[in-house]
Amino acid sequence: MNLLEMKHVKKTFDDLTVLKDISLEVKEGEVVSVIGPSGSGKSTLLRCATMLETMDAGELSYLGQKAAWDENGKSVYATKKELREIGKNFGLVFQNFNLFPHYSVLKNIIDAPISVDHVSKEEAIKRADALLEKLGLSDKKNAYPYQLSGGQQQRVSIARALALQPKVLFFDEPTSALDPELTGEVLKVIKELAKEHMTMIIVTHEMQFAKEVSDRIVFMEGGVIVEEGTPQQIFASENIRVREFIGKFVG
Repeated sequence: MNLLEMKHVKKTFDDLTVLKDISLEVKEGEVVSVIGPSGSGKSTLLRCATMLETMDAGELSYLGQKAAWDENGKSVYATKKELREIGKNFGLVFQNFNLFPHYSVLKNIIDAPISVDHVSKEEAIKRADALLEKLGLSDKKNAYPYQLSGGQQQRVSIARALALQPKVLFFDEPTSALDPELTGEVLKVIKELAKEHMTMIIVTHEMQFAKEVSDRIVFMEGGVIVEEGTPQQIFASENIRVREFIGKFVG
């Protein structure tokens, strides 16, 4: 069964149609990178998948459970209670970290498991300690976000997403706010997660990384999926647009 299914998704802002007709399926354990020029709809696709934006038309389901379905060309969503349950399937890592500045690293990580999933404080701290160790941040648990480098902040936000034990992690350009040196430490963490068969959907401009880590790459432009395939297929694409785009990033 597919972990995530999106069918015929459309999304318009005012007069601008950002997603024209997008269908995407992701299996458990698969790593899918979404690439394409700015304004192609990549982030909007992620925001629709994580229900931060409502789709105008189309279907969305996780593990066969429908979050939204199509009725007469319009998306109809499940009840708030059902959506809350469905929302437990995924975690989201933003490009600008989105940590609570007035919370310590530990509190940033344990807050949602306690308040959303009603996990005991003891269990939440146990999870946080294990994740901080795994991400090389054990000595930072009492620090505050402003005391951390950008790379460390992004690793904390990955730990925060993982603390809810989601089945799939979404990354929206996780390194775009980082300088090249710090980018490497975040990409290393994502590669480790890929080795552990964590299901991930990653919007990224890091072509070499996408090539190394992905089972499948999706190239978007103008609100549609132009091409998708294995990294080998995409990097050897006959499509002029895909080749031009990848050529800009890969010397």
